[in-house]
Amino acid sequence: MVWDWEFTGRILPDLLTGLRYTVQATVLGYVLALILGLAVAIVRRTPVIGTGVFWVMEFIRCTPLLVQLFFVFYVLPGFGITLSPLVAGVVGLGVHYAAYTAEVYRSGIEGVAKGQWEASRALSLPTHRVWGAVVLPQAIRKVIPALGNYLIAMFKDTPLLFAITVPELLSQAYRLGGVNFRYFETITTVGVLFILVSALSAILIRFLERRYAAV
Repeated sequence: MVWDWEFTGRILPDLLTGLRYTVQATVLGYVLALILGLAVAIVRRTPVIGTGVFWVMEFIRCTPLLVQLFFVFYVLPGFGITLSPLVAGVVGLGVHYAAYTAEVYRSGIEGVAKGQWEASRALSLPTHRVWGAVVLPQAIRKVIPALGNYLIAMFKDTPLLFAITVPELLSQAYRLGGVNFRYFETITTVGVLFILVSALSAILIRFLERRYAAV
């Protein structure tokens, strides 16, 4: 099979449209995962509620992301909650990865020196000041590399959104390949686009590590 550059040029705008959906779902899902994960990590420090949250997170970690996407998109409408494909994908990705980022945050929080907590109590700092000014700035710097890796992992999981009809990159390639009976250029170009975005993300993460990560 010979590579057709003219065909590649024709399909590129549609693939870039799919890439836009992919990046949009990744960014929004990642922000949701960071916020939910941090909330879960803090709530888990409470005695009773924390145990319940722990088992919920275990359940999410032990079930496939695809099953969770199907649940959000196909099952929730039965309870009166109907989401668009993109929103369902963002919610599915965000909740799934929150279960992992919560563990990352937890390790960072537990890595804060005990003396820092004791000093905060000795100074009678209010709770929000302890978390916002003492604990979280130190904890988050420690876990920037791990959080960055989950961003790339989420990006590479976005083709699963194809199953709930999100017009992301792979679904665009599948459609174009089926219409034109040429999968060689479409799937290969998708792979190249994934490599390019992943590489750029990795460079950005390394920069943030050097800039903000704890030494």
